[in-house]
Amino acid sequence: MKTILIVDDLKSELDLMANYLSKAGYNIILATNGEEAIAKTLTSKPDAIVTDWMMPKMGGLDICRKLKKNPETAEIPVIACTAKNRDVDRLWAKKQGVKAYVTKPCTQEQLVSALQEAMG
Repeated sequence: MKTILIVDDLKSELDLMANYLSKAGYNIILATNGEEAIAKTLTSKPDAIVTDWMMPKMGGLDICRKLKKNPETAEIPVIACTAKNRDVDRLWAKKQGVKAYVTKPCTQEQLVSALQEAMG
């Protein structure tokens, strides 16, 4: 069973995505901020990370950058899940190392599809 780390500062979003992905058969780890996400990634080595892009202190972009710089975590696919839905935002995120991009609010099918795309 694949393990997915979900990062969001809003409990309602964490709960929704966790529900979607656990129903789809994934093992779930939750983090409420960037620092916690980095720590849990280093200890748990998830198969993929779904992260909100805009969070206080350390957003999804910062998480992605830090993980891509570390050889231990560089290959873990990062999926952005954000309210930003302009093409320029999607392209910029991909240049930063994001493997898939989902706009909020998302459906279970959209989130699972993005994960499958990112994990190849």
